[in-house]
Amino acid sequence: MSKSIKFGTQTSSMFLETVRERTNAYFEQKKISKKADGRMVAKTIGILTLWVGLYFALLFAEVNLWYHMMIAIGLGLTMGLIGFNIGHDALHGAYSKSPQINKSLGILFNLIGANVYVWKMTHNKIHHTYTNIIGHDADLQVAPGMIRIHKDEPKKWIHKYQHIYAFFLYSFASISWFYRKDYMKFFDASLRIGDEKPPRIEYINLFAFKLIYYMFFLVIPLIVINLPWFQVLLLLLVMHLAEGTLIGNVFQLAHLVKETHMPKPENETEIHDSWAVHQMRTTANFARESWLTGFLFGGLNFQIEHHLFPNICHVHYPAISSIVKETAEEFKIPYIENKTFISALKSHAGFLKKMGN
Repeated sequence: MSKSIKFGTQTSSMFLETVRERTNAYFEQKKISKKADGRMVAKTIGILTLWVGLYFALLFAEVNLWYHMMIAIGLGLTMGLIGFNIGHDALHGAYSKSPQINKSLGILFNLIGANVYVWKMTHNKIHHTYTNIIGHDADLQVAPGMIRIHKDEPKKWIHKYQHIYAFFLYSFASISWFYRKDYMKFFDASLRIGDEKPPRIEYINLFAFKLIYYMFFLVIPLIVINLPWFQVLLLLLVMHLAEGTLIGNVFQLAHLVKETHMPKPENETEIHDSWAVHQMRTTANFARESWLTGFLFGGLNFQIEHHLFPNICHVHYPAISSIVKETAEEFKIPYIENKTFISALKSHAGFLKKMGN
């Protein structure tokens, strides 16, 4: 991030103006808000209720270890759903017109182990601007050294097998994120603009919310759960492996697939395409016609629409995706998508195999 990137301003920028105009017209004609509706509120209540229920079941259910493991897996998956569906929208300002409601729901991100400040800095600002640009997009730091994602990165003999072992590494995503990466990125000066430093309150938030998370998802379970301590640690590991497998895989399918581009800036500072066209070339959808996939993954399978309209609640993405696709075809701009979740996984595996060889 030592140098900022400038995007092109050629006629392709008309694509963004046109797709915005048509999308705005859709909401005006339907007379609906771009923010959360009744469906989103119901989903929010359902996910949070399930989260609380599974947490107390983990602590107090008088069941054997195997049933406890099922509860731990469910709890890990549910925390992933909170991040996908509620926290993600809230931190983009897409959940509500009220900044206070967005801020309040965004706190859930802290409570499930992540850090709001780091996420807004690395994801909202950097990733959404410099998508798939090596050395700029902080979200591309996927097990550095273990997983090779660009031809300019050093190649090791083990990378030949990364399309196999990467999916195992993804299961450790939440442990690495909550116990290591947040701290590293918070204090990483290269991710800041100029001499900008985090406000003092963010230092307090970082350590205070991490302490709360460790209390609820490490200390209290060790004290309360009526099992030997090593079995409790096993349960918590299983919880993390389930959560990590979910978030680690879903996050890769939007940008690191065979069809997307990873452009190298000219003179290290310029991208030929306009920002919007750059997003279209570096981003992919998957399972766009699957209601269940969109429901569970918080619209992250509509990643193209999310990158163009991050302030629109994800429940509207299925409706506006046809508008975006038709406009892209009209302007002869790629609209990259894998038809199913499985085909997206295969495409990601193919990408890893190519980069490993």
